[in-house]
Amino acid sequence: MKARLKPLDQQVIVITGASSGIGLATALMAAERGAKVVLVARSRQTLDEIRQGLEQSGHEAATLAADVADRAALEDAARLAVDRFGRIDTWVNNAGVSIYGRIDEVSEEDNRRLFETNFWGTVNGSLVALPYLKRQGGALINVGSEVSDAVIPLQGMYSASKHAVKGFTDALRVEVELLDKAPVEVVLIQPTAVDTPYPEHAGNYMAQEPKLPTPMIRPEDVAEAILEAAVEGGRDVRVGAMSKMNTLTARLAPALGDRVSARQAGRQQRDERERDPQGALYRATEDGRTHGRAS
Repeated sequence: MKARLKPLDQQVIVITGASSGIGLATALMAAERGAKVVLVARSRQTLDEIRQGLEQSGHEAATLAADVADRAALEDAARLAVDRFGRIDTWVNNAGVSIYGRIDEVSEEDNRRLFETNFWGTVNGSLVALPYLKRQGGALINVGSEVSDAVIPLQGMYSASKHAVKGFTDALRVEVELLDKAPVEVVLIQPTAVDTPYPEHAGNYMAQEPKLPTPMIRPEDVAEAILEAAVEGGRDVRVGAMSKMNTLTARLAPALGDRVSARQAGRQQRDERERDPQGALYRATEDGRTHGRAS
């Protein structure tokens, strides 16, 4: 059954990882276009400030401080959305974190924590959201990456987690859309490098401060793709020219893709000492920014 998705100004949208970066850009854009938004993240103070700003501007918003690794907390988020706004039309699993460092240097504890957020957070959000979305139709949108197909050195476990997100999303789509014939669109968003605080929030085993290789797209570009999927659905949505090129190369010329990827190692380090090795792996940040810091 093809999902009948509502216009954005008639939607209730839940977004995880909504206190910064892509998640915050999506929440702000959705609210500006008339959607009711529920923002979920660990950063309680930042969420309160964002909600107050949205309400002062005449928008309807609710927030919940929660860790996506905790399924019960996401169940609370779903209940909040329904209690406050009556339903859920779109659920966006966006929360994510990275670790910079060689695979053989990163601790098992840190790697498992990354997977708890990036992979299990997506699983938890998806399984919590689906019963609500199936009732009246809607969109489940998972934020993957171009490294759901390609890879990047010094972020090996991040690449692995985003491959896992794609595999999970693809299998879930088959079960929900084709076997269950449920009125739900299951969409994977695959952006290229995005100018957000992502490197500053990452764990870091390098001696240098991490960064993303250029060119980068704006978080608003990804927000546009997410909100378009909320209204029109889709399958795999690649955002940015480099995402389209890198995913295609990974599929059609994987050996070439490996060589191109290897060149990115030195382009992920700033010419300065590292600042915060642990990043946001185990604690919330309260910076509330959509964009990264200037070079």
